Amino acid sequence: MGLLEVKNLTKTFKEKTILANLNLTVNAGETLVIIGKSGAGKTTLLRCLNLLERPTSGNLTLENNIYDYSRLTADNIRTIRDQLAMVFQNYALFNNKTALENITEPLIYGQHQTKAEAQKTAQTLLEQLELTDKANLYPAELSGGQQQRIGIARAEALRPSIILFDEPTSSLDPALVGTISRDILSLREKGQTMIVVTHQLDFAQRIATQCAFLNEGHLVEVAPADQFFTHPAQPETVAFLNAAKEAEA
Repeated sequence: MGLLEVKNLTKTFKEKTILANLNLTVNAGETLVIIGKSGAGKTTLLRCLNLLERPTSGNLTLENNIYDYSRLTADNIRTIRDQLAMVFQNYALFNNKTALENITEPLIYGQHQTKAEAQKTAQTLLEQLELTDKANLYPAELSGGQQQRIGIARAEALRPSIILFDEPTSSLDPALVGTISRDILSLREKGQTMIVVTHQLDFAQRIATQCAFLNEGHLVEVAPADQFFTHPAQPETVAFLNAAKEAEA
């Protein structure tokens, strides 16, 4: 059994099916990268996993606990969210909090750590990211890349079972994509399980251990990254990869 298993996850909105009977397994330590066209349902899938969007039906198994998406209690939702931290495309930092405070606030108010404990964790992570000198700056004083890295540190500080990344490089200059790649690879070396949504194939190939192609709400193919990019099994995957490579050329 994987660390996370989704069975028959379906999400409908105003009679339109956004995600259709998805089945997905993520094992501990994996970096699963999900790719697909705009509108395929990639971000909706992430938001369903951490319940920012409520799935219409399906089951979730997380850390050996089974949840029915149609019968979630408030305690279920808190437990699931505690185990699935999110790094957002638009950073989602608190504008009135410093970089340090953006990391410590969830630890103090969400995990009931003391201020001293939270600050020690935050300072350690900032040091690892070589952002110690940015600790007392506000988001408006940080570059996009620095804001995204603070978001990653905030997620890591929570020590979740899985970190979810929604297009973490889409708002960044190409030169900064390598920095975010290194941060994610560093997390991978620590054994952190991750699910990453991206439309950038080069970035996906750098960080993925597993890769999935989502098309019009359906998971078409899931395979080890090397196999996925060199010998995709499904015609839809082949067509998408060829078109994406031509667009990036």
